[in-house]
Amino acid sequence: MKLHKESKGTIIVASVVFAIVAFVSTHYLKMWSLAILIPLIMIYGLVFWFFRVPNREILDHKENVIAPVDGKVVMIKEVQEDEFMNDKAIQVSIFMSPLNVHICRFPVSGKVVYKKYHPGKYLVAWHEKSSTDNERTTLAVESLTNHKVVFRQIAGYVARRIVFNCKEGDEAKAGHEFGFIKFGSRMDVFLPIDTEIVCKIGDKTKGGIDVIARMKE
Repeated sequence: MKLHKESKGTIIVASVVFAIVAFVSTHYLKMWSLAILIPLIMIYGLVFWFFRVPNREILDHKENVIAPVDGKVVMIKEVQEDEFMNDKAIQVSIFMSPLNVHICRFPVSGKVVYKKYHPGKYLVAWHEKSSTDNERTTLAVESLTNHKVVFRQIAGYVARRIVFNCKEGDEAKAGHEFGFIKFGSRMDVFLPIDTEIVCKIGDKTKGGIDVIARMKE
């Protein structure tokens, strides 16, 4: 199993903690060692599972809007997007549990025209106000169909580290990685109001693969 590069520090810390607890439990808490080690091994394994990098065939897309993350569609609504679009938009929000792959991918192909990091709160990621109140990074791409598409990485109650590896002027390729969020979070995508939405609330998405919307040329 291939691990994401963001796993290095977390796995080192988890390994040290695991080794210390395992040593103490087997040497000083012998009668309780199995009760301690079994859940500890499960948690240790989940750390590796969280940072897995799935092998996916990413296709080229023009009109299609691709799911930027693995997760569950929790919101589809018309909103006013005032940070970049300054217009009405359709917001599609996808919530990621700690068990989902947390790689963040471009939803559309085009050119990165905006990027801004916002410090903030750590409300639970499914809270509606997390889109504007939580720590977050907002990016915008001018798509190959000449539309402005805004998407936002949002830290949650557990997620406390947002990673983004792109800058203004970079090429965006739908389905390809641009960042990572550690441990439970959310991604919002803001699309032009006339976009055809092909997902629905409750859908499970596979980042880089599933089509969530289509834009008119």
